[in-house]
Amino acid sequence: MIYLDNSATTKPKKEVLETFIKASETYFGNPASLHRLGNDAENLLESARRQIAQILQMEQVVFTSGGTEANNLAILGTARAYAHRGRHIISSVTEHASVMKCLDRLEDDGFEITRLPVDKNGAIDLNHLKDSLRSDTILVTLMHVNNETGAVNPVSEIKEILKGTRTFLHTDAVQGTGKIPLDPESMPDLLTVSAHKLHGMKGSGVLAFNDIQPEAVMLGGGQEFGYRSGTVSVPHAAALAKALRLAQPNAECAQWNKKLREYFSRFDDVRIISPGSAATHILSISMKGVKGEILVSALQEESIIVSTSSACSSKNTEMSHVIKAMGVPASYQTGVIRLSFGADTTEQDIIAFQNAFQKVHAIIKGV
Repeated sequence: MIYLDNSATTKPKKEVLETFIKASETYFGNPASLHRLGNDAENLLESARRQIAQILQMEQVVFTSGGTEANNLAILGTARAYAHRGRHIISSVTEHASVMKCLDRLEDDGFEITRLPVDKNGAIDLNHLKDSLRSDTILVTLMHVNNETGAVNPVSEIKEILKGTRTFLHTDAVQGTGKIPLDPESMPDLLTVSAHKLHGMKGSGVLAFNDIQPEAVMLGGGQEFGYRSGTVSVPHAAALAKALRLAQPNAECAQWNKKLREYFSRFDDVRIISPGSAATHILSISMKGVKGEILVSALQEESIIVSTSSACSSKNTEMSHVIKAMGVPASYQTGVIRLSFGADTTEQDIIAFQNAFQKVHAIIKGV
């Protein structure tokens, strides 16, 4: 199988698995326990926390079960903790479901949400963001790299716009971490990371933040400094630290992205959805008048694994909210598939995809 669905999940690196197994076997104690095994586990946990904080250039790191929980803590926790300052939040119409659902919940609770539109490239208008800011705006939550199209938000510029205000910036960096570095001088106030998007373990993530105290959304024994109760998985923490240390952008992504764009331009019924300015490890395209599920299934028959626009909603028959927001023509809205590259992707994989797509396209067109 040729795997080109790395934005859905990545295969854990061997070194990450080794770290996870060793930590599971040797540091299995509860880090909250007072005995030696607990102390050993706590020392490893805090070592992982320090490493992650240093890599992300953030002060506080809270371990979570993944990106969704981290986004919940960031958004619900910040809104509830700082509601006394105001009840207005700004986001965009193309955020991940774990952000959008939190905003819907807050709206039900009386918060006012401004959802910025995007242009045909999936980009927000920074002037619109400026104009939307109010004295009671407590949070702006905007993702770094869009999970469906690879569209990139200029986090540094957004942070600059918020300078001098009392508004916090949260960035869902799940798709960009380890691939597109953020400016350490203009980091957001809260940052979401998920391990399984960068060749780490599923069920592991962090919310990292500076100079802010979100309210806990999971209550219990008060672990993770009271921000996230529940026994912390030390093996997951150590494996995430290892995955971040090993994470490096695949230098060939830009070359493959360019090559595939040129390849798809040969087909008069194929439209490239990802903008030219998008992150190069994600490329979404659509075939006119064809359902994405048909393309995914047909390519799988040729041993090529891709997905429809987003794995989180690929089994949902509703139209992608991102594709709608970008104004993609109706005849191309249902045929979107996403190719996404990882550390294990090779030039041979790209060639194999092209050969398979050529065959599938001919079959569908009846040529």
